[in-house]
Amino acid sequence: MDATPLDPVARRTSALAGELRVVIGKLQRRLREQAGSTDLTHSQKSVLLHLERHGPATVSSLARVEGVRPQSMGATVATLQAADLLQSAPHPTDGRQNLLSLTPACHQKMQSGRAAREDWLFHALEAQLSPKEQAQLQAAVELLQRLVPS
Repeated sequence: MDATPLDPVARRTSALAGELRVVIGKLQRRLREQAGSTDLTHSQKSVLLHLERHGPATVSSLARVEGVRPQSMGATVATLQAADLLQSAPHPTDGRQNLLSLTPACHQKMQSGRAAREDWLFHALEAQLSPKEQAQLQAAVELLQRLVPS
């Protein structure tokens, strides 16, 4: 931190950053619990989310995006295929490669996981926050979105 320890604004901001990190971590853990247990690694989840957002991709392009060697990505992809989360089809213009995409079962699993998390969060908001507090939270969400532009 660049500010001096005696600066009260910097102290408050530092304390806020710490509290925010902790509460967001707790919220993330609770949301993960609601979707059921998953044995997927961070890398595996990242690949699935990338394919969901950007569509089919080759092992090489996934490796570039994830910053790993193609051989490492090949191992990740093989595990996801064995779990029936990824499917492969011939590349339309490059016969040496295959395009990977999510299986229907993977799409369904991801949608049901999100639905479970949103359902838990909806009920928690409804049960624990008044309409006024929900409006305050909406304003806070808008501020948080400014911290992590898409």
